[in-house]
Amino acid sequence: MEDSYFDAILLDINFSTGIDTNNEGANWLHRILDIEPDNSVIMMTTYNDVELAVKAVKEGAVDFILKPWDNSKLESTINAAVRLTKTRQEVRHLELKEKGLKSELKKAHQNIIGSSPVWMETLKKVRKAANTDANILITGETGVGKNLIAKELFRLSKHYNEVFVALNVETTTEKLFESEMFGHVKETMTHTDEECLGKFEVSNGGTLFLDEIAHISLPLQAQVLNVLQNKEIRRVGGQINKPVDIRLVCSTNTNLQDLVNKGLFNGELLNSINTIEIEVPALRHRKSDIPALADFFLKFYTKKHHKTGLKLTTSALKKLENYPWPGNVKELKYTIENAVILAEKDSITADNFIFNTTDDTPVSAFDTLEDMEKSMIVKALKTHNRNLTLVAKQLGITRQTLYNKLKKYSL
Repeated sequence: MEDSYFDAILLDINFSTGIDTNNEGANWLHRILDIEPDNSVIMMTTYNDVELAVKAVKEGAVDFILKPWDNSKLESTINAAVRLTKTRQEVRHLELKEKGLKSELKKAHQNIIGSSPVWMETLKKVRKAANTDANILITGETGVGKNLIAKELFRLSKHYNEVFVALNVETTTEKLFESEMFGHVKETMTHTDEECLGKFEVSNGGTLFLDEIAHISLPLQAQVLNVLQNKEIRRVGGQINKPVDIRLVCSTNTNLQDLVNKGLFNGELLNSINTIEIEVPALRHRKSDIPALADFFLKFYTKKHHKTGLKLTTSALKKLENYPWPGNVKELKYTIENAVILAEKDSITADNFIFNTTDDTPVSAFDTLEDMEKSMIVKALKTHNRNLTLVAKQLGITRQTLYNKLKKYSL
């Protein structure tokens, strides 16, 4: 039994010939549950042993069947036991995921690095906002660490013992978004015949983080707004409204008010999600944090790639500090990893860093950040011969974000 899996187990109170101690089934029940507490055990007994069967249920059996049994009754009892086994396993899986999430949140907190005035002011606002139940909008450029701020808000909040559920809207197709958010009943979605809980239900009582919310279509924005206003959801294909109570945290790298003015974003939804707005500063505005961030990533990637002992030279650090970082912290992270992988000596020099601009091209040389960003993308496309995977990695953005920017700049 220790090496096997069972959906349900039928166990007789007394099943050995010539033995009628009334303890045999109970002893095996205890042994089975010691091996796997999630096993669903159904006791089989005669009318004379009903009291023993009831006692067995109190000790961990899920039900009992009287002999001689009715086939339909036996079938329904077994089906119920199988469903219970599945539910127990799902609960165990969720418990493990929650444990893993707590570990990830601790790691995320360790990644909150920096002591620059603008960064400390941001963290101060995070601590204040975490103590409220208000919905929060996190703004900032791509790669600044908006997801880390979302996790830090949750870690510091009174909802910390509840669930934290995240969904990257940018990488979720519109076709699947409704099902992801609201769930669906059986046979509603063509890819499954199982009912599914959506993010709203899963995060009930906790925090739901929608990363890059600007990518939700207007019809779906209206549905999200309806949930926030009425505090209830209806699964896709369902008929019953279910109450939900969540704290919503959203992020965006876009000016949502501009989208509202253009008719591309729901103004009521914007008012509902930005009770408190936290702007995460770009890395070029907190350059004094670059040495600490670089050191953190260096230690992480030297350990990951088994290159312990690598150090940054003074010239290398100076080059990092002078670069404008259009991809922000994420680009710095990938830059350090790339240098660690390619390093052939015991130190990383300035020559190990190859950027899209030279050190003598300051941010002020561009009229706008968009001009600088477009220039970075164009040069990266040339460098990697339009290999979008390499371009995205160098810029510190996802492929989907790169696709969006290529479309934005007609590249």
